Amino acid sequence: MYPVRFLLVGLITATVLAFPPAVSAQTPTIPSELLKDWQAQKETMMKTADAMPAEKFGYKSTPAQRSYGEQILHVAGANVELLQMLGAKARLPFDVVATDMATFGLKMTDKAAVLKALSDSFDYGEAVMKELGPSSMTEVVQGPRWIGQATRAKMIWYTMGHTQDIYGQMAVYLRLNGIVPPASRRGGI
Repeated sequence: MYPVRFLLVGLITATVLAFPPAVSAQTPTIPSELLKDWQAQKETMMKTADAMPAEKFGYKSTPAQRSYGEQILHVAGANVELLQMLGAKARLPFDVVATDMATFGLKMTDKAAVLKALSDSFDYGEAVMKELGPSSMTEVVQGPRWIGQATRAKMIWYTMGHTQDIYGQMAVYLRLNGIVPPASRRGGI
């Protein structure tokens, strides 16, 4: 009985050693997940922004609201305004005016220029995250007055949350113009 048990244990041990469980190439970390989500959000926002025809970039759901193009500029400006507070040396893609909460001083109206500003703002965010590196994400920085002191990771999460708010508004603008947002189309983004 004992020799069979020893043989069985030996075979199991040899099998486990010969065929170890697969380990992912990289274990997820908070900084790597932030970067991955940032990149995915860029893809979603670029497709959403591009879904509206150029002649509708001036569309407003009500007169008091920002136009579709201004919504995109608001995201681009907010990305740069908030992420420059992280203290990276990455070159700003454009200057922002913090006192202009509508579009942060961005005045482009041409669809291509608006989309470029959005893309550049996400590229800037990616450059900031890569420059600062994983170990700095838990360091505390001074955010805007409504956030106060926060970790760099929280500032990035806040920026992405803000963008999701504007995405929701943009999705409504698209639907009011008979356009299904790309993320809602069969197959999604």
